[in-house]
Amino acid sequence: MNQPDQRYGLQFFSQPRMVLVLATLCCVLWGSSYPAIKTGYEMLGIAQQDVPSKLIFAGYRFLLAGLCLVVLAAIMGKPVLRLSRHQFGQLAVLGAAQTGLQYVFFYIGLAYTTGVRASILNATTTFFSVLLAHFVYHNDKLSKRKSVGCLLGFAGVLAVNAGAGPLDAPVSLQGEGFIVIAAFVLSAASIYGKRVSAGMDAMVMTGWQLAIGGLALLAGGYATGGAYGAVTPASTVLLAYLALLSAVAFTLWSLLLKHNPVGRITIFAFLVPVFGAALSALFLGETIFEWKNLVALVLVCGGIWLVTRTRMPNIAASSAS
Repeated sequence: MNQPDQRYGLQFFSQPRMVLVLATLCCVLWGSSYPAIKTGYEMLGIAQQDVPSKLIFAGYRFLLAGLCLVVLAAIMGKPVLRLSRHQFGQLAVLGAAQTGLQYVFFYIGLAYTTGVRASILNATTTFFSVLLAHFVYHNDKLSKRKSVGCLLGFAGVLAVNAGAGPLDAPVSLQGEGFIVIAAFVLSAASIYGKRVSAGMDAMVMTGWQLAIGGLALLAGGYATGGAYGAVTPASTVLLAYLALLSAVAFTLWSLLLKHNPVGRITIFAFLVPVFGAALSALFLGETIFEWKNLVALVLVCGGIWLVTRTRMPNIAASSAS
């Protein structure tokens, strides 16, 4: 990319109004994935216990999203194929963990809990990232503010799982538990991804790891007897939307992080559970105006706001749901 392009990009992606619009758009897209995935289960006739078919559904989504990013990176002149054997090995590990393993837990967990609960619980990625960074990075230790933020966030987890009423789905390891495990896997894998990105273009890395992870999910799903389900125009449009939201959100978020201080962008992460819960309530008819959901949402968003006020390495591009 030439110097004028760099100056234009810097001006465009660092303008306060554009930062607000684009960062919020990313959070809306990520938040919309919760009701979209659950709607996809219904459209494709995927039963709650049909784990192999869930993996196939996820696999096609991330394979398409990854290929979109790889093609876009190639159009932009990025070295999508000029990678060493060692780099391809790193991408295989990253894809298997950050996309493959994480979304095994996420897609199963989402089938056993509500979109509102899942969107709040998945926000624990931020807090796991802060805690892991304390032990991995010498220059990113826990401060008092970060510690309080993490405590608030995990208090939100306890609140959303507090005594289920007669109309609530019961808390379970396969549901809420798997969503939290997925958040932890994403945080841990993202630390490895940060190391890989030091020697590789971020868009190229993201595109290949999504595609590789998608292939791993597809292989696992078909090998265990899964099927994609009834293909209809509506389900095809939904799959395309899920793939594009991942590609678009990842690309915009990466560009915003490139042209702005990390803390200025990551603070928007508190919007993901807000939009996820609101859109799940809107499109799935779920209840958000329960005391425990509202308390949990306030605690989690408050915690994210606290831990992202100070500069921290970008080891988790949220919710990559």
